[in-house]
Amino acid sequence: MEKNRIGIAGASGRMGRMLLEATLQAKDLRLTAALEQTGNAAIGRDAAELANLPRSGVLVSDNLSAALAQCDTWIDFTRPEGTLRHLAAAEAAGVAMVIGTTGFDAAGKARIEEAAKRIPIVFAPNMAIGVNLVFRLLETAARALGQEFDVEIVEAHHRMKVDAPSGTALRMGEIVAQTLERDLSECALYGREGHTGVRNKSSIGFATVRGGDIVGDHTVMFCGLGERVEIAHKAGSRMPYALGSLAASRFLARQKHGLFDMQDVLGLRA
Repeated sequence: MEKNRIGIAGASGRMGRMLLEATLQAKDLRLTAALEQTGNAAIGRDAAELANLPRSGVLVSDNLSAALAQCDTWIDFTRPEGTLRHLAAAEAAGVAMVIGTTGFDAAGKARIEEAAKRIPIVFAPNMAIGVNLVFRLLETAARALGQEFDVEIVEAHHRMKVDAPSGTALRMGEIVAQTLERDLSECALYGREGHTGVRNKSSIGFATVRGGDIVGDHTVMFCGLGERVEIAHKAGSRMPYALGSLAASRFLARQKHGLFDMQDVLGLRA
């Protein structure tokens, strides 16, 4: 069977290098393109060198259309504005996309939904298999514990992360809010300072930590009277996100169009 041809955006970045490593080591996938912005020092280098692996023959390029012409699936963990440019080109070329970029506004998300009518897309705030299991556990916990437990979400990431709270933390909040029949846009509380008064029972609180090289920690606390339930995920490296992305690319090979997330990829959809 012919191998799924993979293209990677932002190849020289931390996540890009991890994706290169995982793809080059996968026996059923083939790296065929690696993209960087014009002027990046990695352009012209063998992509495998960025992952400290033997030469692959795939050179890092800044030519998006040429890169997409060699791909079945495009994996993108860049910035919203870059991902949307890549999306338009992938849609025109009929190339499937795995989108791990976070920080999209409503218009950006709507654009992804529109493109998914023509190409298959996996769009998820977190590609790690463990995190997506946590999403299901949160639904179960919220349903079992009900309205009497206060919900607080704490997330920590490296100093270079530019959006807050993380897309994963927001998705956790959405899952809990939906299960409890709340609207997250109305009940989310993103910071506390000074005399805040008594906690609103329906609030879902978010706390954000940024520092050092923390890959990604997420903890959801259900706080009751005399007991507390915590559901947490801690990432020790970016490899879980890369491996989840490759699982998504394999899933997309069986789809003609549509918008999916990792719950679909992993068969966790209720």
